[in-house]
Amino acid sequence: MQQHTPFKVPDSRALAKAPLFPLVLIVSLFFLWGVANNLNDVLVAQFKKAFTLSDFQAGLVQSAFYLGYFIVAIPAGAFMRRYGYKSAVVFGLGLYGAGALLFWPAAASATYATFLVGLFVIAAGLAFLETSANPYVTLLGPRESAASRLNLAQAFNPLGSITGVLIGQHFIFTGIERTPAELAAMDVAARTAYVHSEAAAVQMPYLFIGLGVFVWAVIIAVTRFPRVSVEEEGAPPERGVLGRLLREGRFMSAVAAQFFYVGAQVAVFSYMIRYAQATMPGTPDKVAANYITAGLLAFMAGRFAGAAIMKYLRPARVLASFAIVNVALAAFAAFVPGHLGIYALVASSFFMSIMYPTIFALGVEGRGDTERKFGASLLVMAIVGGAVVTAVMGATSDHVGIALAMLVPMLCFLAIFLFAWRRMRPSGAVA
Repeated sequence: MQQHTPFKVPDSRALAKAPLFPLVLIVSLFFLWGVANNLNDVLVAQFKKAFTLSDFQAGLVQSAFYLGYFIVAIPAGAFMRRYGYKSAVVFGLGLYGAGALLFWPAAASATYATFLVGLFVIAAGLAFLETSANPYVTLLGPRESAASRLNLAQAFNPLGSITGVLIGQHFIFTGIERTPAELAAMDVAARTAYVHSEAAAVQMPYLFIGLGVFVWAVIIAVTRFPRVSVEEEGAPPERGVLGRLLREGRFMSAVAAQFFYVGAQVAVFSYMIRYAQATMPGTPDKVAANYITAGLLAFMAGRFAGAAIMKYLRPARVLASFAIVNVALAAFAAFVPGHLGIYALVASSFFMSIMYPTIFALGVEGRGDTERKFGASLLVMAIVGGAVVTAVMGATSDHVGIALAMLVPMLCFLAIFLFAWRRMRPSGAVA
């Protein structure tokens, strides 16, 4: 295996003198992209209802969103290397806000495709934010605690996720649900009015989100941020580093694991409302959304618990243990639908919690700044798993039902277990 540039530990005394306010602003980014990510889970159900979509078509919400990550991650990494962390953050927030404001004309025209464009732009902005914030956090301390530190920082992400679901549950869901028979019985005018009414429900929430994000961008733009080092943001990119990473099996296995993790997480949360309503007939969408909230609370608890556990156990061992538990929980939800199945999905959120930051930290572990930044871009690109796996799960649900479709994320968790198990054996012996 190739030798990597030695990791440079930042001066802890300099970090201790760093102004608190800029650090709070960086942590806030984890909250902000959590809001956007999990509002999508509500949008899947809302658009399915408003536009009478199949599960596959409704899943295109996530496909458009996570495709944005895939396409923009490399340009975001190049932008960050050229202009620095802060500039990438401000530019990303600008895209985030612009995408949110696109929901107003999309709702006015009640055009599903325009909503998808808005989601793509939001995701492009989040690609800038995640490409910048994740590696920055791993630099703020010793290498051996990078995974635990990133887990702790990302513990604020579920707070945003819960906020996003609550916004959707109380300000987007109208409580009006029509059966296919009722929709078929409507005349054209009544049905058109219904579609426009349901589409318009997203206008005000996304207007306030967009304006709020723009305000946050201005605050960050005028705030002086501490630099990790002078050389890190100004150093020219190393030639051939991207190709070297793409040829390195150890690194690319982390990219693959991230693909399967994001795919599994997005698929489970995207179809949790659908699963509840399909396996427990008569469950209103507003009630079904409570299961997402419960799952996100479990997710947040898992982040804090995982950060604590990793002080005593190697991150790869914790990741392997959590992954195999989720294999069992997803299989249980597939074959025991109903109340017990939905409880299993909620429980799986606890064990999903540590996966993204742990895989990310294992992927960039021991790398110099240039490789770390290129690697961060590739790991963020792997978020396209949310687009692919969600679409596969939607198509599977259309053919065999939403319960058995849970076997799709089960296979993803199995792939993550295999990645973690191999990382437990860096020199051929189990740790």
